[in-house]
Amino acid sequence: MSSSAISTDRTISATVNTQARPQQWWARLKPALWLIPFGLFFYLFQLAPMLWVLFNSFIYEEEASLANYYEVLDSAFMMQAFGNSLWLAVWSSLLGLAIATLLVSSLRRVNCRLRDGVIAFTNMSSNFSGVPLAFAFIIILGTNGAITLLLKQYGLLGSFDLYGKWGLLAIYIYFQIPLAVLLLYPAFDALNDDWQAAAALLGAKTSHYWTKIALPVLSPALFGTFIILIANAIGAYASVYALTAGNYNVITVRIASLVSGDLFLEPNLAAAISVVLMALLAFITVINQWLISKSYAGRK
Repeated sequence: MSSSAISTDRTISATVNTQARPQQWWARLKPALWLIPFGLFFYLFQLAPMLWVLFNSFIYEEEASLANYYEVLDSAFMMQAFGNSLWLAVWSSLLGLAIATLLVSSLRRVNCRLRDGVIAFTNMSSNFSGVPLAFAFIIILGTNGAITLLLKQYGLLGSFDLYGKWGLLAIYIYFQIPLAVLLLYPAFDALNDDWQAAAALLGAKTSHYWTKIALPVLSPALFGTFIILIANAIGAYASVYALTAGNYNVITVRIASLVSGDLFLEPNLAAAISVVLMALLAFITVINQWLISKSYAGRK
Protein backbone atom coordinates (compact mmCIF):
# COMPACT_ATOMS: atom_id res chain seq x y z
CA MET A 1 0.00 0.00 0.00
CA SER A 2 1.29 3.42 -0.93
CA SER A 3 2.00 6.15 1.56
CA SER A 4 -0.77 8.35 0.09
CA ALA A 5 -3.34 5.61 0.66
CA ILE A 6 -2.19 5.13 4.26
CA SER A 7 -2.41 8.87 4.83
CA THR A 8 -5.93 8.94 3.37
CA ASP A 9 -7.04 6.06 5.67
CA ARG A 10 -5.63 7.85 8.70
CA THR A 11 -7.43 11.05 7.73
CA ILE A 12 -10.74 9.20 7.33
CA SER A 13 -10.22 7.38 10.64
CA ALA A 14 -9.42 10.62 12.46
CA THR A 15 -12.53 12.26 10.97
CA VAL A 16 -14.74 9.36 12.08
CA ASN A 17 -13.26 9.41 15.58
CA THR A 18 -13.76 13.18 15.80
CA GLN A 19 -17.43 12.79 14.84
CA ALA A 20 -17.91 9.83 17.20
CA ARG A 21 -16.53 11.59 20.27
CA PRO A 22 -19.42 14.13 20.59
CA GLN A 23 -21.89 11.29 20.13
CA GLN A 24 -20.21 9.22 22.85
CA TRP A 25 -20.03 12.26 25.11
CA TRP A 26 -23.74 12.95 24.60
CA ALA A 27 -24.62 9.28 25.16
CA ARG A 28 -22.86 9.41 28.53
CA LEU A 29 -24.29 12.80 29.48
CA LYS A 30 -27.91 12.05 28.54
CA PRO A 31 -28.61 9.60 31.43
CA ALA A 32 -27.04 12.07 33.86
CA LEU A 33 -29.50 14.77 32.75
CA TRP A 34 -32.37 12.65 34.04
CA LEU A 35 -30.81 12.89 37.49
CA ILE A 36 -31.10 16.69 37.59
CA PRO A 37 -34.76 16.73 38.81
CA PHE A 38 -33.92 14.14 41.45
CA GLY A 39 -30.79 16.03 42.49
CA LEU A 40 -32.76 19.27 42.78
CA PHE A 41 -35.48 17.57 44.79
CA PHE A 42 -32.89 15.89 47.02
CA TYR A 43 -31.13 19.18 47.64
CA LEU A 44 -34.29 21.16 48.43
CA PHE A 45 -35.86 18.63 50.76
CA GLN A 46 -32.84 16.77 52.19
CA LEU A 47 -29.56 18.65 51.99
CA ALA A 48 -30.82 22.22 52.32
CA PRO A 49 -32.81 21.63 55.55
CA MET A 50 -29.94 19.61 56.98
CA LEU A 51 -27.43 22.34 56.19
CA TRP A 52 -29.76 24.97 57.64
CA VAL A 53 -30.08 22.97 60.86
CA LEU A 54 -26.31 22.43 61.02
CA PHE A 55 -25.40 26.09 60.48
CA ASN A 56 -28.06 27.45 62.83
CA SER A 57 -27.08 25.06 65.59
CA PHE A 58 -23.89 27.12 65.99
CA ILE A 59 -25.76 30.45 66.28
CA TYR A 60 -26.32 31.70 69.83
CA GLU A 61 -27.59 35.24 70.35
CA GLU A 62 -26.65 36.07 66.74
CA GLU A 63 -23.05 34.96 67.23
CA ALA A 64 -21.19 31.80 66.28
CA SER A 65 -20.86 29.69 69.39
CA LEU A 66 -21.07 26.18 70.85
CA ALA A 67 -23.36 27.41 73.62
CA ASN A 68 -26.37 25.55 72.22
CA TYR A 69 -24.52 22.24 72.41
CA TYR A 70 -23.28 23.00 75.92
CA GLU A 71 -26.86 23.73 76.96
CA VAL A 72 -28.15 20.49 75.45
CA LEU A 73 -25.46 18.26 76.92
CA ASP A 74 -25.54 20.03 80.31
CA SER A 75 -29.32 19.84 80.70
CA ALA A 76 -30.64 16.91 82.73
CA PHE A 77 -34.07 17.51 81.17
CA MET A 78 -32.69 17.12 77.64
CA MET A 79 -30.67 14.06 78.61
CA GLN A 80 -33.83 12.54 80.06
CA ALA A 81 -35.58 13.18 76.73
CA PHE A 82 -32.78 11.42 74.86
CA GLY A 83 -32.87 8.55 77.34
CA ASN A 84 -36.64 8.11 77.08
CA SER A 85 -36.51 8.22 73.28
CA LEU A 86 -33.69 5.69 73.12
CA TRP A 87 -35.41 3.40 75.62
CA LEU A 88 -38.63 3.40 73.62
CA ALA A 89 -36.80 3.05 70.30
CA VAL A 90 -34.53 0.17 71.31
CA TRP A 91 -37.12 -1.91 73.13
CA SER A 92 -39.89 -1.36 70.58
CA SER A 93 -37.45 -2.22 67.79
CA LEU A 94 -36.25 -5.40 69.50
CA LEU A 95 -39.74 -6.63 70.39
CA GLY A 96 -41.23 -5.56 67.06
CA LEU A 97 -38.40 -7.25 65.17
CA ALA A 98 -38.81 -10.48 67.16
CA ILE A 99 -42.57 -10.60 66.59
CA ALA A 100 -42.18 -9.74 62.91
CA THR A 101 -39.55 -12.46 62.45
CA LEU A 102 -41.89 -15.08 63.91
CA LEU A 103 -44.77 -13.77 61.79
CA VAL A 104 -42.83 -13.78 58.52
CA SER A 105 -41.45 -17.25 59.26
CA SER A 106 -45.00 -18.49 59.80
CA LEU A 107 -46.27 -16.80 56.64
CA ARG A 108 -43.89 -18.91 54.56
CA ARG A 109 -45.73 -22.02 55.79
CA VAL A 110 -49.27 -21.01 54.85
CA ASN A 111 -51.08 -20.97 51.51
CA CYS A 112 -50.70 -18.09 49.09
CA ARG A 113 -54.20 -16.64 49.55
CA LEU A 114 -53.85 -16.27 53.32
CA ARG A 115 -50.28 -14.99 52.95
CA ASP A 116 -51.31 -12.33 50.44
CA GLY A 117 -54.17 -11.27 52.70
CA VAL A 118 -51.89 -10.88 55.70
CA ILE A 119 -49.33 -8.90 53.67
CA ALA A 120 -52.09 -6.62 52.33
CA PHE A 121 -53.38 -6.03 55.86
CA THR A 122 -49.83 -5.37 57.08
CA ASN A 123 -49.27 -2.86 54.30
CA MET A 124 -52.48 -1.07 55.25
CA SER A 125 -51.77 -1.09 59.00
CA SER A 126 -48.26 0.29 58.44
CA ASN A 127 -49.94 3.56 57.38
CA PHE A 128 -52.16 3.63 60.46
CA SER A 129 -50.21 5.90 62.78
CA GLY A 130 -50.18 9.35 64.30
CA VAL A 131 -53.33 10.83 65.86
CA PRO A 132 -55.73 8.08 64.61
CA LEU A 133 -53.54 5.41 66.19
CA ALA A 134 -53.40 7.29 69.51
CA PHE A 135 -57.18 7.71 69.46
CA ALA A 136 -57.68 4.00 68.77
CA PHE A 137 -55.45 3.06 71.69
CA ILE A 138 -57.30 5.47 73.99
CA ILE A 139 -60.59 3.79 73.10
CA ILE A 140 -59.17 0.30 73.59
CA LEU A 141 -56.57 0.63 76.35
CA GLY A 142 -57.27 4.03 77.89
CA THR A 143 -58.40 4.55 81.47
CA ASN A 144 -61.97 3.64 80.49
CA GLY A 145 -61.04 1.64 77.41
CA ALA A 146 -62.96 -1.47 76.44
CA ILE A 147 -60.13 -3.94 76.94
CA THR A 148 -58.88 -2.10 80.04
CA LEU A 149 -62.24 -2.43 81.82
CA LEU A 150 -62.59 -6.06 80.74
CA LEU A 151 -59.14 -7.04 82.03
CA LYS A 152 -59.61 -5.13 85.28
CA GLN A 153 -62.91 -6.92 85.83
CA TYR A 154 -61.09 -10.26 85.84
CA GLY A 155 -58.11 -8.92 87.77
CA LEU A 156 -55.72 -9.40 84.84
CA LEU A 157 -54.54 -5.81 84.59
CA GLY A 158 -52.57 -4.15 87.33
CA SER A 159 -51.14 -0.65 87.23
CA PHE A 160 -50.93 -0.38 83.46
CA ASP A 161 -50.98 3.24 82.32
CA LEU A 162 -51.46 3.93 78.65
CA TYR A 163 -50.18 7.47 79.12
CA GLY A 164 -46.86 6.37 80.65
CA LYS A 165 -43.81 4.67 79.20
CA TRP A 166 -45.40 1.20 79.07
CA GLY A 167 -48.41 2.49 77.18
CA LEU A 168 -46.13 4.35 74.77
CA LEU A 169 -44.07 1.20 74.35
CA ALA A 170 -47.23 -0.70 73.36
CA ILE A 171 -48.03 1.92 70.70
CA TYR A 172 -44.47 1.92 69.42
CA ILE A 173 -44.45 -1.87 69.12
CA TYR A 174 -47.76 -1.73 67.26
CA PHE A 175 -46.48 0.53 64.47
CA GLN A 176 -43.06 -1.15 64.39
CA ILE A 177 -44.39 -4.64 63.58
CA PRO A 178 -45.95 -3.88 60.14
CA LEU A 179 -42.84 -2.02 58.99
CA ALA A 180 -40.58 -4.86 60.15
CA VAL A 181 -42.77 -7.43 58.36
CA LEU A 182 -42.62 -5.52 55.07
CA LEU A 183 -38.85 -5.17 55.34
CA LEU A 184 -38.14 -8.76 56.39
CA TYR A 185 -40.55 -10.58 54.08
CA PRO A 186 -38.29 -10.43 50.97
CA ALA A 187 -35.24 -11.40 53.06
CA PHE A 188 -36.74 -14.78 53.94
CA ASP A 189 -36.53 -15.76 50.27
CA ALA A 190 -32.83 -16.36 50.94
CA LEU A 191 -33.75 -19.37 53.09
CA ASN A 192 -34.11 -22.69 51.33
CA ASP A 193 -36.61 -25.14 52.80
CA ASP A 194 -34.28 -27.99 51.89
CA TRP A 195 -31.72 -26.65 54.38
CA GLN A 196 -33.96 -27.39 57.33
CA ALA A 197 -34.78 -30.84 55.98
CA ALA A 198 -31.09 -31.59 55.47
CA ALA A 199 -30.29 -30.33 58.97
CA ALA A 200 -33.01 -32.57 60.42
CA LEU A 201 -31.61 -35.59 58.56
CA LEU A 202 -28.23 -34.87 60.13
CA GLY A 203 -29.80 -34.85 63.59
CA ALA A 204 -30.06 -31.09 64.14
CA LYS A 205 -32.97 -29.76 66.14
CA THR A 206 -35.13 -26.87 64.98
CA SER A 207 -33.40 -24.55 67.45
CA HIS A 208 -30.00 -25.57 66.05
CA TYR A 209 -31.19 -24.88 62.52
CA TRP A 210 -32.28 -21.37 63.44
CA THR A 211 -29.22 -20.48 65.50
CA LYS A 212 -26.60 -22.05 63.19
CA ILE A 213 -28.11 -21.59 59.72
CA ALA A 214 -31.19 -19.38 59.40
CA LEU A 215 -30.29 -16.47 61.68
CA PRO A 216 -26.72 -16.11 60.34
CA VAL A 217 -28.13 -15.96 56.80
CA LEU A 218 -30.78 -13.43 57.85
CA SER A 219 -28.47 -11.38 60.08
CA PRO A 220 -27.74 -8.59 57.51
CA ALA A 221 -31.46 -8.09 56.94
CA LEU A 222 -32.17 -8.24 60.67
CA PHE A 223 -29.48 -5.67 61.50
CA GLY A 224 -30.61 -3.36 58.70
CA THR A 225 -34.27 -3.62 59.72
CA PHE A 226 -33.33 -2.97 63.36
CA ILE A 227 -31.63 0.31 62.44
CA ILE A 228 -34.61 1.43 60.34
CA LEU A 229 -36.95 0.62 63.21
CA ILE A 230 -34.83 2.63 65.65
CA ALA A 231 -34.86 5.64 63.31
CA ASN A 232 -38.60 5.21 62.82
CA ALA A 233 -39.21 5.12 66.58
CA ILE A 234 -36.94 8.02 67.48
CA GLY A 235 -38.61 10.19 64.86
CA ALA A 236 -42.16 9.41 66.03
CA TYR A 237 -43.99 12.51 67.20
CA ALA A 238 -47.71 12.67 66.39
CA SER A 239 -48.75 9.55 68.31
CA VAL A 240 -46.78 10.54 71.41
CA TYR A 241 -48.03 14.10 71.40
CA ALA A 242 -51.66 13.12 70.76
CA LEU A 243 -51.56 10.55 73.55
CA THR A 244 -49.73 12.53 76.22
CA ALA A 245 -50.37 16.15 75.07
CA GLY A 246 -46.61 16.68 75.20
CA ASN A 247 -46.33 15.74 78.88
CA TYR A 248 -44.03 12.77 78.29
CA ASN A 249 -40.46 13.86 77.77
CA VAL A 250 -39.17 12.54 74.45
CA ILE A 251 -36.76 14.30 72.16
CA THR A 252 -39.20 14.93 69.28
CA VAL A 253 -41.63 16.67 71.64
CA ARG A 254 -38.77 18.82 72.97
CA ILE A 255 -37.74 19.86 69.45
CA ALA A 256 -41.33 20.69 68.53
CA SER A 257 -41.83 22.75 71.69
CA LEU A 258 -38.76 24.85 70.84
CA VAL A 259 -39.88 25.68 67.30
CA SER A 260 -43.65 25.97 67.75
CA GLY A 261 -44.20 26.77 71.41
CA ASP A 262 -46.36 29.65 72.56
CA LEU A 263 -43.89 31.06 75.08
CA PHE A 264 -40.27 30.26 74.25
CA LEU A 265 -39.12 29.92 70.65
CA GLU A 266 -35.52 28.76 70.39
CA PRO A 267 -35.00 27.33 66.88
CA ASN A 268 -31.22 27.40 67.23
CA LEU A 269 -31.37 25.23 70.35
CA ALA A 270 -33.77 22.90 68.51
CA ALA A 271 -31.26 22.76 65.65
CA ALA A 272 -28.50 21.74 68.09
CA ILE A 273 -30.70 18.98 69.51
CA SER A 274 -31.43 17.79 65.97
CA VAL A 275 -27.72 17.68 65.12
CA VAL A 276 -26.98 15.63 68.26
CA LEU A 277 -29.80 13.29 67.31
CA MET A 278 -28.45 12.95 63.76
CA ALA A 279 -24.98 12.21 65.13
CA LEU A 280 -26.44 9.56 67.40
CA LEU A 281 -28.28 7.90 64.52
CA ALA A 282 -25.15 8.10 62.35
CA PHE A 283 -23.15 6.36 65.08
CA ILE A 284 -25.76 3.61 65.36
CA THR A 285 -25.74 3.20 61.58
CA VAL A 286 -21.94 2.87 61.50
CA ILE A 287 -22.10 0.17 64.17
CA ASN A 288 -24.83 -1.56 62.17
CA GLN A 289 -22.75 -1.52 58.98
CA TRP A 290 -19.78 -2.91 60.89
CA LEU A 291 -21.91 -5.77 62.23
CA ILE A 292 -23.29 -6.45 58.74
CA SER A 293 -19.78 -6.59 57.27
CA LYS A 294 -18.77 -9.00 60.04
CA SER A 295 -21.76 -11.22 59.30
CA TYR A 296 -20.94 -11.29 55.58
CA ALA A 297 -17.30 -12.10 56.37
CA GLY A 298 -18.39 -14.92 58.67
CA ARG A 299 -20.59 -16.40 55.94
CA LYS A 300 -17.68 -16.41 53.49
